[in-house]
Amino acid sequence: MAVAFTVCLITSNLFATKVFSLGWGINLPGAVIIFPVSYIINDCLTEVWGYRKARLVIWTAFAANLAVVLLGQIVVWLPAASFWDGGEHFDYMFNMAPRVAFASLLAFLAGSTLNALVLSKMKVADNGRRFGIRAIVSSLAGELLDSLIFMPLAFIGTPVKVLATMLMFQVSFKVLYEMAVLPVTSLVVRRLKRSEGIDTFDEGISYNPFKIKDI
Repeated sequence: MAVAFTVCLITSNLFATKVFSLGWGINLPGAVIIFPVSYIINDCLTEVWGYRKARLVIWTAFAANLAVVLLGQIVVWLPAASFWDGGEHFDYMFNMAPRVAFASLLAFLAGSTLNALVLSKMKVADNGRRFGIRAIVSSLAGELLDSLIFMPLAFIGTPVKVLATMLMFQVSFKVLYEMAVLPVTSLVVRRLKRSEGIDTFDEGISYNPFKIKDI
């Protein structure tokens, strides 16, 4: 689950370099086909193993993504061989502006942490019932915070109305995506609880996002 979560995060940054059209003037980055899966996995991690394990996985994925961003930038700076004609395309994929890279990393960290926190607290308050509702509400909170951080930072200078429209469509698409696969998510959660023999309730724990060693 942790590996899948990390792969979703890293690939979403690469897929984001393509923008596709749904028609009716709706354009979305390619990352929307994979990034919501990271929130689904986050829900599974938190529901089964608890907030503390989810927090550790979030920071692990953050570190891996940061490494890819930094190493990608180093490779961009390396002089290209004279016979290689793919430099422009490679640079387009990996040469993220520092502002965009920072916005992406910060938005992921904040949104994923909020998603895990909301799901965890709702589980305790609801005595473990209504996983579907908790998964949707927590993902909505996390996705909204993610977009609220990323879009203004990444698209400085874009008219507020345009930003608001992009944000609304992106968050709506991601949440609808999760709702569509919710039966599968619920099935995975039930099977994980049975196979692992665990169903964690986060009572009396610290929700400090920086207490990584508290697992």
